[in-house]
Parts: sequence; C-alpha cells; structure tokens
Amino acid sequence: MPVDVDAVVPDVAQPPRADVVVIGGGIIGVATALFLAEQGLKPVLCEKGVIAGEQSSRNWGWCRTMGRDPRELPLMLESLRLWRGMNERVAAETGFRQRGTLYICPDEKAFAKREAWLPFAREHGVNSRLLRGAAVKQTLEGAAQDWYGALHTPGDGVAEPGMAVPAMARAAQRLGASILTQCAVRGLDLAAGRVAGVVTERGRIGCDRVVVAGGVWSSLFCRSLGLRLPQLKVLASVLRTERVDDGPSTAAWGPGLALRKRLDGGYTVSNGQVVAEVVPDSVRFLGDFLPVLRAEWSGISFDLGRAFFDEHRLTRPWRLDAVSPFERIRTLDPSPVQADIRRARANLERAFPAFRGIGTAATWGGMIDATPDLLPVISEVAAVPGLIVSTGYSGHGFGIGPGAGRLTADLAAGRPPVVDPAPFRFSRFTDGSRPRPLSGL
Repeated sequence: MPVDVDAVVPDVAQPPRADVVVIGGGIIGVATALFLAEQGLKPVLCEKGVIAGEQSSRNWGWCRTMGRDPRELPLMLESLRLWRGMNERVAAETGFRQRGTLYICPDEKAFAKREAWLPFAREHGVNSRLLRGAAVKQTLEGAAQDWYGALHTPGDGVAEPGMAVPAMARAAQRLGASILTQCAVRGLDLAAGRVAGVVTERGRIGCDRVVVAGGVWSSLFCRSLGLRLPQLKVLASVLRTERVDDGPSTAAWGPGLALRKRLDGGYTVSNGQVVAEVVPDSVRFLGDFLPVLRAEWSGISFDLGRAFFDEHRLTRPWRLDAVSPFERIRTLDPSPVQADIRRARANLERAFPAFRGIGTAATWGGMIDATPDLLPVISEVAAVPGLIVSTGYSGHGFGIGPGAGRLTADLAAGRPPVVDPAPFRFSRFTDGSRPRPLSGL
C-alpha cells in the first residue's frame, strides 16, 4: 500500500460465537470493538483485508470540531475528549496532538460563511475564533500569502491514521476482542428475521448482534439484505512531503490546499477536491444526492468510465457458499488524480515557500463513503432486529471515530447512548425527513 500502516497480528482461530460481530476494520469498526471489549463483552471483528487498509489510513488525520454540522457536534466533542486520552487508553502512540485547526477565508463571502457557524461553537463551548488579515499569517508559521481572514480553533487536534487505528485494535485484543483479517463476511444468518449469526469465508459465527462498519462497502452489504442505504463513494487524492522544519504547526484548509503536520516532520497535503465516479449506484441514488451536489458542486468533479461496468459486475448477487465481492477486492487502492496532486503541490509552495525543493515522499488515493446529508448512519435497523449500521462518515470519520465507536458500541450492547443517536438514524431516508446537508457549513 502507498501509506504506512502499523501491523496488527490477527487472531488465528475464528470463534464459533461472539457477543457482537463487527464487520469492518477501519476506525469505526475498531473503536466499536474496543469499547465493547471495555464493557466486558467478547466482540469478534472481521476485516476482509488488513486493519485500516482503506480510508481509515488514507485520510488527512484531522480531529476537528471546527465547522462541523451542528447535529454532529455533541458526538465530535465526545470524540475529541476521547482523543485527548487515547494514548493512555491504548498504551501506545496514536500521534494525537492538540495543534489546532484553521479554515482560510480568501474573501468576505467565505469569512461570512465561517462567521455564521460561530453561534453553534458558542452553544457547545468550542473555542473557535475569527482572525483577520495579518493574524492569519501570524498563526500559520512560514506563510507568504495574504488572506482576508480565517476561522481558528486552537482546541482541535490531529493524529496519525496509520498508527492510531492499529493501536486501538491491539488494545481491543488485549481486552478480549478477536481481530480477524483476510476474513470477509459474506452475509448474515437470520432466524425468523432476526440476526442469528454471520457467514464468513471461513464459516459461521453465532451472534445476536452485528455491526456493519464497512465504509464504502456498507451499502452493498445492506442491499444483500434487502435494505436501501443511499451511500456513494468519492475519490480523494493526497500527498505526503519529506520533512520540513519551517512549516506551520496548525492544520489548515483553504481553497485548493489542505495541510497537516505529521509526527515524522513531513506534511499530509491535498487540494481538497474529490472525484465522483459514475457507477450504477449514482443512478440509483441520484434523487437522494441532488441536494448535496447542489451545495458542494464546486468541490466535486465527475468521471464516467470503466468503473461503471466494473462495479456492475462486482455487485451482482452472490451466495453465502460462494466467493463474495468482499473477497474479490480485499483492499480498495485507487490511484490518485495526478492533476489534483500537482495543483496541491503548486498551491503549497506558493503559500509556504519552505516547501520549495522539498521532495514528495508518497501519493495515494482513498475512497470516502458519503451520505446525502453528509451525516453518518449510526443506528439500529428495525427491519432486521440485531443489526446495527455505522457508516457514511462523509470524510469526517477519522476525527469522529472514537466517539462514533463508543455510540455504536452503546447501541450494540443495549446501553444508554453517549449522545442522542436520533440525527443518525437509518430510518431518516424513508420516514419522510428528506435528509439535507446544512448549507454553509
């Protein structure tokens, strides 16, 4: 893989039974398993590839409250609280540092958009503040460019995706969770319509509760159960620089550029654009996604090509005693869009001269799982008792991962939820709620 991910030694034997089976070894599934194990339960996590092999190791590594959808803020505040103590919790380095985050505003319109979010910050005790003119350059060390203003949140942080998720997985193992890799779940075993177990490529695991935390694969898994989950994937392109000593410590995002200082002294950099490949689900869910396309049009480009036909073949129905799509593709490893990489690099050097002449250590692509309102689904599913879905984090999943894992674990264990899960209910796509992103955030 083009990203560095710390190894997790998987368990060898597949248990015949589990308190909860967690499908997916990204940050959501791993955090869920960790919190279930902390509660004294015996979860089994099944990952078709390796731990954090897909978007959970390919994201920017931000842990931000700033600019969050207000419906997400209580969960993100819980997540940030957990991040601050995560190194101690898992007895390992996760890379979390409270370095702050900053949204650059090139003009008055962008500044007004960030200013409109501030009442939500004050309501929840988030220490965001507006900066103008020279104060932006003073906050971003080494900046050569002048900007109109910025929204700055000193209490936010960053972490290392390739370190944090494996560290949490190993901690879950020490507490009694079983971590199985190269072990795809082909489907559910249902009895009288309720969850009675899962069927993996290695055989059956009996259980009464299953968590689907499969990232971009979750919608396909749900469709095999007759469930409609409107979710699409988009491609983000990222680069990593060699070490830079004079770059900014605050994670920053602005038009055409996002950057985050890494523990190794390099920077994770993107131009912030995503590409939506046109696939059969694009047609199936077009009506659901029109509002977000209107709201986020400037940040999305579209590609119609071979992916349409490849995905059509991949998503044909399969039997539980036959090879599933999850075994055919163990790890999604898309190529980055080189034009986006070049633009990010040019914008980086223009804004921060210290990066001129510094090498690019790696580039990669990652697939983000998006929902029509850009909010995750963290919910029990009434049509299939015993099933919990935790997916659709829309590019926000790494930072919110610990809190989301705790909420998912609460639902799976039947405990009082750490925050109100109503905004994340599965039924919002069918109960007439007409899910929409909150524009301007």
